[in-house]
Order: sequence, then structure tokens, then C-alpha cells
Amino acid sequence: MPKIIDHDQRRRDIVEVAKRIILKGGFEAATMRSIAAEAGFANGALKHYFPGKESIVAATFEAVLLEHDTWLQQSISEGTTADEMLRQVLEGTLPSGADEIASGRVLLALWEYAMSNEALTELYRTHLGRWRAMLVTRMEAARAAGAIRDQDYGPLADEFISVAVGATVINLMHPDGERLAGYRDYIDRFLARLR
Repeated sequence: MPKIIDHDQRRRDIVEVAKRIILKGGFEAATMRSIAAEAGFANGALKHYFPGKESIVAATFEAVLLEHDTWLQQSISEGTTADEMLRQVLEGTLPSGADEIASGRVLLALWEYAMSNEALTELYRTHLGRWRAMLVTRMEAARAAGAIRDQDYGPLADEFISVAVGATVINLMHPDGERLAGYRDYIDRFLARLR
């Protein structure tokens, strides 16, 4: 009986291998040959799952953005107050664990490639739009609950996203998370300004 292969799982496995290679050696290290070798495939076998490096990079970029969306959603506890939910979203946005820091480092390595690929650029713009909308929605809910004052939340969401992206960049040089306490202090100051 022929062996049944889960092609979707194989694609996910290949993407995980690409992420590991990019994390260790940067974008240039993720060649078809290195990905195939690390994944345990013959060099040409990757073509059954991805037509070339560009498609692997695109799938890796999408997977990292999905991870970030998932972590953000998981950061919010049910049954908390609007003020607590806002804090949870802000904390969930900043890279705070080893997996989030590593994922952010992979994302940064792929940004330059994404700038020259309109589909990936649009994918990232959409990600940023969802992120901004979530922050604004949480701020509006906190305002409705009387936890923060009424103001224009769009620019504040943009500011916070810029800080979070900056934290991701800083983590390139501090991958062990030694800057996390500073990020938490920033969240406290940000929330104090909102109040």
C-alpha cells in the first residue's frame, strides 16, 4: 500500500525549516539547497511543494505574520475589564518571549525581500491595518468603560505600532529579551497618557 503524504503538513514543515535557517544565517542562507538539506529532502524534491525560493519565502512571511496575529489574539483573557484588555493587547503586541523575538527576527530578515514583492508588501499592509484596528477598538472600549479619556486613537495606535516594530528591531541586537522590562515601563507610561 502506498504511503499517504500530508502535503500541507510537508509545506508547513518546509516553512519551519526556512524560518530556522533565516534565523541562524539570514535571508541569504535560505537557499533551495540549504532548505532541502535541512528538511531531509533531495535537492529537487522541494519543487513538489514549492516551485522556488520565492514561494517558500512568501509562505514563510505569511506564516510569521499569522504567528503574530495568533499571539495577539491569545494575549487577551476572557472576562477581563476593558482597561485590562487594552493592557493585554499592548503587552501582546510587544515581543516578550523567545518565540516572539525569534519570529520577529525572521520577519525583519524578510522585510527587504517583501519591499520588492507587491503581494508581500500588501500582505504586510493588511497585517498592520488589522493590528491598528484592534488597538483602536480596544482603546474605544476602554474609553466607553471610563478607563481612558476621549481622544483621537488612530495616531496613538500608530505610535504604539512604531514602538513595537522598533522593539522588534532592537531585539536583533538583544535576542535574549534583556529589554523587556523597558517595554513594560513604556506600556505603563502609554496607558498613563491615555488616562
